[in-house]
Amino acid sequence: MATLITHLLSCILLFSFFHCTLCLLNPEDEVGFLVEPDGFNMVQRNRDSSKICDFSVGKWVYDESYPLYDPNCPYLSTAVTCQKNGRPDSDYEKWKWKPNGCSIPRFDALRFLGKMRRKRIMLVGDSIMRNQWESLVCLVQGVIPTGRKRVTYNGPAMAFHAMDFETSIEFFWAPLLVELKKSPENKRVLHLDLIEENAKSWRGVDILVFDSANWWTRSDKTSSWDYYMVGNNLIKNMNPMVAYQKGLSTWARWVDLNLDPQKTKVIFRSMSPRHNRENGWKCYNQKQPIPFLSLQQQAPEPLVVLQGVLKKMRFPIYLQDITTMTVLRRDGHPSVYRKATHQDEKQKQGIGHSSDCSHWCLPGVPDIWNEMLSVLL
Repeated sequence: MATLITHLLSCILLFSFFHCTLCLLNPEDEVGFLVEPDGFNMVQRNRDSSKICDFSVGKWVYDESYPLYDPNCPYLSTAVTCQKNGRPDSDYEKWKWKPNGCSIPRFDALRFLGKMRRKRIMLVGDSIMRNQWESLVCLVQGVIPTGRKRVTYNGPAMAFHAMDFETSIEFFWAPLLVELKKSPENKRVLHLDLIEENAKSWRGVDILVFDSANWWTRSDKTSSWDYYMVGNNLIKNMNPMVAYQKGLSTWARWVDLNLDPQKTKVIFRSMSPRHNRENGWKCYNQKQPIPFLSLQQQAPEPLVVLQGVLKKMRFPIYLQDITTMTVLRRDGHPSVYRKATHQDEKQKQGIGHSSDCSHWCLPGVPDIWNEMLSVLL
């Protein structure tokens, strides 16, 4: 009898396990790529809200109604117009992200512009952030009449203006957030405790979206600086993640001391993963998302550092974790289609022909980041 009861309990537990696993999949979706909870998990945080939806855990679902805008959007830079550059497949444009337990509404340009009426939204960061800025501009520009929209340039900044809404969607180039300067000896010095030269342009903005990680993780050969400086101390070598923590802490102090949460909303977007192993060819000829992540996968160090800095801040930061979902999208990079070239050149994985596995084709993955951003706003 005891053996029979033990056997029955084992069957019940086994059935419960499979039921809980299968319930993560929506039977209405014919195609789905599932992300199990793992080391990458980080909840989208809003300290002012008791409602939490973890956008970072879910699956990519194929959707024929995507992309959300015409690939011929005039505001796209050449390096991300993969179709124009000869990419033969287009399925990478048709995947939407479906979180577990909640949903991300389809981007509504008029609704977004209505929320942004008489406001400035500024995306601050590196070329991946510019990738996202171009996506956001293309998402909204189609509902604005010709002649009622324009782009202006001012040093490290550019802005798309929706005149009838008195709205500007801006990009500010500051890949390290803190200041990178030339010394009298013509050396590049990264000042880990100086930020005002960049930050003065962030004052008066209603919504600030930041990212900063990719430049910090470059190798010594591709680094953008020769020395670090803290105070009057010039430092040749420092652990990159220690330097990143110091730079982020300078940014965090500036936000805490200079911004008013009643007037400004601040979002920090987590790092966009690269798929550039094997000399950049890891993303070449990829046509579908990666099916799943290993449960043993650890959170990337920059994400851990970022989370630690944000936890110490007084200012309520909205953390947009796109790292987990984007790890799966090695199919979404320009690869060899970063410029228009002949087909035989595209097939040469040799010297002098680079493959971009860092930035993203548009329409594509950053459109989903902007759908998430619209929800956070």
